[in-house]
Amino acid sequence: MASKKSSTVFYCQECGYESAKWQGQCPGCKSWNTFVEEPVKMTSSGKKVSASFRETGRPVTLSQIDLKEEARIKTGIAELDRVLGGGIVAGSLTLVGGDPGIGKSTLLLQVCRNLALRQIPVLYISGEESLRQIKMRAERLGEFTESLSLLCETNLDLIENTMRAVKPKVAVIDSIQTMHREEVGAAPGSVSQVRESTNVLMQLAKVEGISIFIVGHVTKEGTVAGPRVLEHMVDTVLYFEGDRHASYRILRGVKNRFGATDEIGVFEMCASGLSEVANPSEYMLTGRPQGASGSVVTCSMEGTRPILVEIQALVCTTNFGYPRRQATGTDFNRVNLLMAVLEKRLGLQLGNCDAYVNIAGGIRITEPAMDLGIALAVISSFRNLPLDEGLIGFGEIGLSGEVRAVSQVKQRVLEAKKLGFTSCMVPQVCLKDVGKVEGVKLIGVKGVADAMQYL
Repeated sequence: MASKKSSTVFYCQECGYESAKWQGQCPGCKSWNTFVEEPVKMTSSGKKVSASFRETGRPVTLSQIDLKEEARIKTGIAELDRVLGGGIVAGSLTLVGGDPGIGKSTLLLQVCRNLALRQIPVLYISGEESLRQIKMRAERLGEFTESLSLLCETNLDLIENTMRAVKPKVAVIDSIQTMHREEVGAAPGSVSQVRESTNVLMQLAKVEGISIFIVGHVTKEGTVAGPRVLEHMVDTVLYFEGDRHASYRILRGVKNRFGATDEIGVFEMCASGLSEVANPSEYMLTGRPQGASGSVVTCSMEGTRPILVEIQALVCTTNFGYPRRQATGTDFNRVNLLMAVLEKRLGLQLGNCDAYVNIAGGIRITEPAMDLGIALAVISSFRNLPLDEGLIGFGEIGLSGEVRAVSQVKQRVLEAKKLGFTSCMVPQVCLKDVGKVEGVKLIGVKGVADAMQYL
């Protein structure tokens, strides 16, 4: 038996690049001061042992590969199935990240319950909670069947043996930062431990055909804690967004090898867990003020789904030498750019005004089609002129003040009609793509000057 020896390796926290010595700049991702020192254990030969999940050791041609449609497992939660691309793919590895208390564990426990009710074997592995704590949280979600098994363990070797023996269809690891292997002489949650644990779970998923969900903590920047290579190793990356003190939750797909990466799912936190929001547009417009200036409704496309949101702007004369600008729910730099365009092209004196822009409902949207809505809200607040409550506007604004075309205009207009809006301000070049929509007045604008003239 080969003896083991310990050594020290430096890892990049951003991309996982490995180096024998500390470096100021990572050669892999070019980031500065990201190397951390961690001890590792290797065999006497210096080679790391890793299993292979390849089906064959010889090259094959495409004609020799039998390609069949992967059977997807429905989670029982339509919003989650939408983000996953239609359901859970067998043998997939999914990473779910989000702030503490956002609802990651609650959502996955609801998925386990729905699968267990259909007699699909599920294994829930927790490294943060005891069995009693999990049961207390599960009691408010409903009744569970015997198809769900619970395990409280952080030793990945024991977890691997258990999963190979039980062979569940779906497994949940909560969380990856608590898992550790004895062969890796570093603390749980470190770069080397997280990378090695994810590699072991990936081998299990591909060899045994187990669909594994991994819960990952996030940093203050909003990314999953650990090396960036973690996101490269998994098949799907989902992020839970929203304020944990509010009732809404947004599940956004960042990476998906089996579906689109621009879909979102909207949830509401209730006493009995997370409930789906079937019509996000109606939900986002709830409580909209009547007859108030600085309030405009616009439409954003999230994947294949049009979502109507309310943009609120407040522009007032500043009491300080330097005006204050603040943007919530959208890009701050984009708001500054649009205000500069309005000041230059329309002559609005915004240089001595404080400006606050907010996307009501807590959702964050950075699509360029929001530009026209932001501009209308700023003009309405600056002139103290309430807009027509049945008006909706969307379009991208260029530096010359022109309103440029956006995609899927027809779907946006139909969504506005469904919620009772009677006027749509759209780019002039998009009118031919929309055609005629009964009950909706289409207003084509070439630039911000046309939009202000209509107001």
